[in-house]
Amino acid sequence: MAGLELKSLYKSYGEVEVIKGVDLSVDHGEFVVFVGPSGCGKSTLLRMIAGLEEITGGELWIGDTLCNAVEPRDRGIAMVFQSYALYPHMTVYENMGFGLKLAKTPKDVRDAKIREAARILQMENLLERKPGQLSGGQRQRVAIGRAIVRKPEVFLFDEPLSNLDAALRVDMRMELSKLHDELGSTMIYVTHDQVEAMTLADKIVVLNGGVVQQVGSPIELYQRPANLFVAGFIGSPKMNFAPVNVDRVEGTSVTISGKDIAAMTLEIPLNAVQAGDVLTIGVRPHDLVPSPSGAIVGRIGLIERLGNETNVNIELPSGASWLAVLDGDQALQRGASLIMNLDRAKIAVFDAGGQAVTAEKPLA
Repeated sequence: MAGLELKSLYKSYGEVEVIKGVDLSVDHGEFVVFVGPSGCGKSTLLRMIAGLEEITGGELWIGDTLCNAVEPRDRGIAMVFQSYALYPHMTVYENMGFGLKLAKTPKDVRDAKIREAARILQMENLLERKPGQLSGGQRQRVAIGRAIVRKPEVFLFDEPLSNLDAALRVDMRMELSKLHDELGSTMIYVTHDQVEAMTLADKIVVLNGGVVQQVGSPIELYQRPANLFVAGFIGSPKMNFAPVNVDRVEGTSVTISGKDIAAMTLEIPLNAVQAGDVLTIGVRPHDLVPSPSGAIVGRIGLIERLGNETNVNIELPSGASWLAVLDGDQALQRGASLIMNLDRAKIAVFDAGGQAVTAEKPLA
């Protein structure tokens, strides 16, 4: 197995620059997820690692090998695509072993690898079936098994679960996590679904416009987003935002207020802001608590009762709206006034350029 090193990686199509100087280190055995909105460059970056897209500039290292000009088949990688791409006339056994057969792997070695992959994926009883007799989840496992038999140094997954229904995606996420634990392989996974990223990854790489916005553990990105884009993209439901003015600065104590936010004092790094600055604060929906007095006063809009929690849309004086996620089934009425308190220790603060200025806090 091996790690990867991406050094100032660029990709252009003519005058259009798609990947804009990506630097990234992936350690041996890590599960790394590329996440971002459609068109952010995550699949292009994965295809560059696989050798399916030429590298315009920079260096790609897999282990100790510079792979810019190395053919895909010689990179020691295996890729699982969104489409299962199984041969319908072949059995599961034949599909999983087809690449090995083309490589003229001895029959007994091929058989041992196929049966070992089937054991790992709990598919021993499906080997004689054809793809048409399998469910979507089973077909995806066959596609993963086809990659496992090659014993690659790096697994690449390009949105492999997007064709599955919601319940099956949850099951397959668990299967992939178990697979990573059992194989101990380096895995790189592309998705636009930040829930998949949060649940699967050791390390998340957030991309937007071909630029890496932040790299870190799921909890780090959730609690310490580097900028407004990461704060709004990571977390479900998404973070609430409101503009505020800096009224007074005394050392690290900063008093802020806004159309939707009553005056309150926050701890912000020394000299990070000055009186008169316009900032943006961010608050997670789960960090809002009903209170007799608080910084947010609004009117209740839509109420979603989910049993274990209640989602409340709060219409604010400026016309903006926030979402609060409250524990249990709350006795609330649409149109009623609602006062919410904020957990100040969990408020994120961003400057006029959208970069985080929140004081460093220990991760939970």
